[in-house]
Amino acid sequence: MKLTVPELGREEAEAVTAVLESGNLTQGPVAKEFESLIAAYVGSTFGVATSSCTTGLHLCLDALGIEPGSEVIIPDFTFPATANVVIQQGAVPVIVDVDPSTLTMDPEALADAITPRTAAIIPVHTFGVCADMEEIMRIAGSVPVIEDAACALGSSYGGRRAGVLGDLAVFSFHPRKIVTTGEGGVITTNQSYLAERLRLKCSHGGRRKEFYFEFVDAGFNYRLSDIHAAIGIVQMSRIDSIIARRQELADQYSRNLEGTPQITMQKVPPGSESTYQSLVVLLDEVLDRDNIIRILRERGIESTLGTYSLHNQPLFRERFGYRPGAFPAGDMAFRTSLTLPVYPSMTFSDVDLVCETLRSVMSEGS
Repeated sequence: MKLTVPELGREEAEAVTAVLESGNLTQGPVAKEFESLIAAYVGSTFGVATSSCTTGLHLCLDALGIEPGSEVIIPDFTFPATANVVIQQGAVPVIVDVDPSTLTMDPEALADAITPRTAAIIPVHTFGVCADMEEIMRIAGSVPVIEDAACALGSSYGGRRAGVLGDLAVFSFHPRKIVTTGEGGVITTNQSYLAERLRLKCSHGGRRKEFYFEFVDAGFNYRLSDIHAAIGIVQMSRIDSIIARRQELADQYSRNLEGTPQITMQKVPPGSESTYQSLVVLLDEVLDRDNIIRILRERGIESTLGTYSLHNQPLFRERFGYRPGAFPAGDMAFRTSLTLPVYPSMTFSDVDLVCETLRSVMSEGS
């Protein structure tokens, strides 16, 4: 059983074929339609399509004018791309710990980390669970907040969808995400000046004139092709059913694993709704998580860790001087988190099999 299986079919193939036959493979109308769909879905005024969530995050930092040497606060428990874009901008990633139950940025740790050099904050909506954005925005004050919403298309917090909770947000459309374009991202914002800046920098810093471009800034080539966007448009027509099925499967996991003392599910706070981009549990620290992954795979069930604790990675230890174990909650999550299969074509019987096999492996002393 695979960890994830993208929901792709004939409609996506036909949409791609239509783009190929049009001859407008990039910078055509399809990418514009896709970014507008995403913006409308999350309730944002503007959407800007990019080649990935990573390039989107970098573009946000650049559009905000984040300067070399300034500080950007990020959570410890996240994929390294969240930090890499900060480094690529010449800024300094300031790592803070996460809440041990939600696995999202700890607001108290954020408050302690803010200094006069803080230029931006990037909370991560971990596996589809939104960070505590009301508190984060209160603490941030005038400091710009970029939602790393890679995993959170369709997730909500306080009745509002991820994508409109900060100043900017970026979604991912990698094959493991809620909907996919193969590779791709979309930035959302309600601020017109940022949207204009993002569009300019996304396409080489050029403004279109009647017959050619006028280049007014040193931009990037971070555009999303119409081929990728065509897949995304079809995917968006099914997003409600995709999310509903993921939530049903997560409920089945919760019922099945309830009362298993060695397993704790990631907490979704009251007032929030997760789309379960990943189904992540935390194992008892006495268990050998990596060996459990190994044995599950031997028994035909693909699993993996949750994600990474940045301060434990060589780059951040050697370049920025972080000590192993400096952030206990992130460290714990890195060592004990386990991602289990979840995708819409799974059945409840598949979930039962995963849970039964996991309990069996744990009882064997792995």
